[in-house]
Parts: sequence; structure tokens; C-alpha cells
Amino acid sequence: MLILDILDKLLNFETKKEKKVWYDLYGNDIETHLDYPKGSMYDAFKTSAEKYSDAKAYEYYGTKVNYKKLLEQVEECAKGLKQIGVGRKDRVTICMPNTPEAVIMFYAVNKIGATSNMIHPLSSEKEIEYYLNKSNSKYLLSLDMCYPKIEKIIEKTKVEKVVIARISDSFPLYLKLIYPLISKKTKITYDEKVIKWKTLIKEGKKFEGTTYAKMVSSDEAAILYSGGTTGDPKGIVLSNLNFNALAVQCFTMTDAKAKETVLTIMPIFHGFGLGVCVHTELVNGMKIVLIPQFKASEFAKLIKKHKPAFIVGVPTMYEALISSKEKSKKYMSSVYNVICGGDVLNESLQKRVDAYLKEHGSSANIRVGYGLTESASACCLTPRFYYKEGGIGIPFPDMEIKVFEPGTDKECKPLERGEICVIGPTVMRGYLDDEKETKKKLIKHKDGKFWLHTEDIGYMDEQGLIFFESRLKRMIVSSGYNVYPQYIEKIIGSHPAVHTCAVIGIPHPYKHEVPKAYIVLKDNFKLDDNLKKDIKDYTKKSVSAYAMPKEFEYVKDLPKTLVGKVAYTKLGKETKKKKA
Repeated sequence: MLILDILDKLLNFETKKEKKVWYDLYGNDIETHLDYPKGSMYDAFKTSAEKYSDAKAYEYYGTKVNYKKLLEQVEECAKGLKQIGVGRKDRVTICMPNTPEAVIMFYAVNKIGATSNMIHPLSSEKEIEYYLNKSNSKYLLSLDMCYPKIEKIIEKTKVEKVVIARISDSFPLYLKLIYPLISKKTKITYDEKVIKWKTLIKEGKKFEGTTYAKMVSSDEAAILYSGGTTGDPKGIVLSNLNFNALAVQCFTMTDAKAKETVLTIMPIFHGFGLGVCVHTELVNGMKIVLIPQFKASEFAKLIKKHKPAFIVGVPTMYEALISSKEKSKKYMSSVYNVICGGDVLNESLQKRVDAYLKEHGSSANIRVGYGLTESASACCLTPRFYYKEGGIGIPFPDMEIKVFEPGTDKECKPLERGEICVIGPTVMRGYLDDEKETKKKLIKHKDGKFWLHTEDIGYMDEQGLIFFESRLKRMIVSSGYNVYPQYIEKIIGSHPAVHTCAVIGIPHPYKHEVPKAYIVLKDNFKLDDNLKKDIKDYTKKSVSAYAMPKEFEYVKDLPKTLVGKVAYTKLGKETKKKKA
């Protein structure tokens, strides 16, 4: 596509030439410009694996594998892929949770010069069919539990070979023996088209020749998908450079060290999981603990058992953490970095998490990150020892963030609200086979650069700290006034009785839209008329009359997306049904 050719030339990131206002917040330990691997994601991983060959690369239900062994596993898988016919630039769909097979397959696909198409294993039949056809995938790795859905749609796709892995394939021996007794077996008929993971590895032993395909940093590495809040989900094409730059930036910004342990709970099919919780660690000699399914009740136990230096997650995970009944006062003493991204972290939860960390032996304060899949999931992070209420971070080295008046390339002044825009080495190549949408998202400004328009409203202060206020699409226009739901959520969420809150716009006969608040109370509060009035009066003190919610509805829980974010679109649809 023409625009991608232009981007290769114009998406430069030589920010070192001029001093940025946020550089003072980096401190003395962070360089303003970093060096990035020139080749593929596999190249970067291989360099790390050879340097830290004896160090542990991953742990999975007690199975511990060092870098030397993981590198061998990737080569075995790459041979298997070549033997069954996977070629350079082919698309291989990975429909898996966080298992060793998913990680091994990802790097093996990259090694042979193909592209990984990452999708959620809980996707519906129609969604899986859409993702396979959208990416033109010829090969698919999936979990056995997902096969009944795949079986129904596979003939409607161009998939030539399906590889089936089981959640227990990499279990230690004693768990492999126990697992069949406690799990429901999925009936699968294996043939030439549908093969087991161990068959793929066995087939690889027949392959003679090289598995390595030289790639350049700008080559396509992975396809991830947008949430699909409007129309069909868009495929986001990310390059080797996007992920390799992210890995170097994250490692630098967090002051991480080789051989430290990270709980990898965020899913590999999500940019946050793949880029921040898998690739960053594996190209820097760290150890990942693979968690295929997050269970709130086991979060504290995982921390106590594995003693991670890092915890990375979304707000709902931290809500689960502070609700833990873990009594040990020092079980988090190993944790010095706690990162939250993926969704808005309200001030009330932030304060409660910080207090919990301190009470249980951690030296960390929760650090808020910001990004979007179109920038490989992250582009800024709050400084370790500098905090301002509502701040979401300062740009990573070589990333530049500016705030522009929505729909223009006129830069806003400090503290002036506008659309947050990003440029730098983690910005996507574009949307898959959709030049029209790519041009809407990557827009050439008068400075000659293509800026990624995030559709997020916020501002930058005089020191370069970014503040997020609202999604452009979530902004409610009521009688001509712009109403920002996140601000109202922040106010209501700070009430002592409120656990969490979501605000959406609902139709109004002459105001166009008005806000409506959905509120989840804390367990120890009982809803009655007095509490309702108190919450409403509390909100009135801080929210303008034009922005006051027209309705307050109390619910047991808020609907969530597959990755744990509040599903505002679903909330809106449910509201419309009730009104109808």
C-alpha cells in the first residue's frame, strides 16, 4: 500500500535532536534516545537466549525451562512449520491463551518469515471465521477446547492445516497424569488436516534445510485486532521494529533487570500481553510465569509463590488483589514495579492499591501506563518517583506525544484539552487491507510527519506529563456542551460507598444525549433511599449541572470485555433495550 511506503520514510523517531519538555522527568538513569535491534523479533529473542542461556525463560505450572531449551523448542517448531508447508509471508493464526506452545509458535513463525495472526480463544464461531478470512490464514494453532467452534467454520476458510494443543501439553509429568481425571475431554478426529502439537514437532524431525528467513525491522510481524466497537474489528499490522522498540523502551522505563520474574497474566493475543508481558521480558533475559487463565481468588497466592519483581495488569486485576484475604504482611516484598494499563485507573482505586502494597511489604507505588494497540500497546508511563493526580505518564524515549485541537493539526497549549496524538518507532504500519481507515488514523501534519490520532481527549501540563480525560467516541454532547464520562466516573467513584462506576450517554428528546451512571456499591454498603440521595448530592458538589447524570442505576457488576475492560458498548445496547 502506498501509505505504508510513505510511512517507512516519514515515521522517523529522531527526537534526540531537540530537547523535549518531559526529559527532566526521566531522571539521570533514562536515556532520551535508545538503540533498537535491526532485525526480526526472533533475532532479538535469539540474542537474549544466547546471552542468558542458563537463566530461566518461563515457568508453567511447575515446568521450568531455560533460554537454551526455549531456543531449541522454537527451532523444533520452526522445522515442523516448514515441513507442513508454511512459507515466508504466510499468515499463521494463533488462537491460544498464555501457554508455552503459544510463545514457541509465535517466535517460530517469526523465525521463518511468516506473520502471526493473534486472536482470542474465547471468540465466537463467526468471529474466528472472520479473523481467519480477514488475515487469509492458511494455518491455525488452537486449543483443543476451541475445536468444536473451529470444526463448524473451518471449511468456510482457506486454512489448510490445524494444529491442536492442549492446556496440559507442557505440564510436568505428575499433572499430566492427573489432568485427564479432572477435565472434560474434547472429542477431536485427527487426520491429515487436523494434527496434534506433538505431531507437528515430530514432523519437524523430517525437515532438512534452513528454517531462518532474514527479516528487516519494518517487515510485518503480527496482526492484532481492535475491539470492534464500531463495525467489524480492524486488523492492526505491527512490525518487528514496533515490538522490538517497545521491549527496549519498557525495560528502560521500568529499570528492569535480567533474570527478574514477571507474572504474565495479560493474554498473549492482546498487545499489552504480547508486547509488554512476553516479548519485553524474553528479549531482556527475564523470566515469565505463564498464567493461561486469571482467577481473582488465586492472585495473591501467585505473588506469594513466585515472588515476582513485576506485576502488570488492568484495573480489574488490582481490584481483585486488594480484595484478597491473604494475611501475610510481607508477601509482596519482592515487588518493586506495579504497572496498570489497558483501562482508566480511578483515583480511589489507585490510592487503595498503593496502601495495600505498602501494608504487604512492597516498595512500589502503582504506575499508570498509556497506549493503544496501534502503538504496540504502550507509549508512555508515569515516572517512578513523581506523581500528579490523573497523570497517565510521560512519553517513552523516542516517542513524541502532542495534543491537537480535534480534527486539526493545530497544537494545543499546555493544560488545553484536545486529541492526544503519537509518533515514534512503535506506531503501527497500518490497518490490514484498509488504506482508507489507515489514512484516517495516520494523518500527515504540516511538520511532514504522520501522527497517530488516538481519538483520546486529554492534555499535557508544563512538565510534559500527559493527562487522559475521555475517549473521543465516549464524549457526550449534551445541549452543545462537551461532557466527559471519565470525569463523572472519577467523582462518583471517590464516594466511600462506591466500588466502581461507569457513565454512558443515553438519548434525550431535546438535549440529544444526557449522562447516565451505573454504580456498583462496596460489599459492606446496603442500598437505600438515604444512600442514593447521599451519592447524588455528593456528585452535585463537583459536577456541573449540564453534566449531572440524568439517571443513577445500581447494579451488581458491570459488563466486561474479554480482556477485562468495562464494555461500554454493551452497556449502551442493554440500556437501549430497556428503554425500548
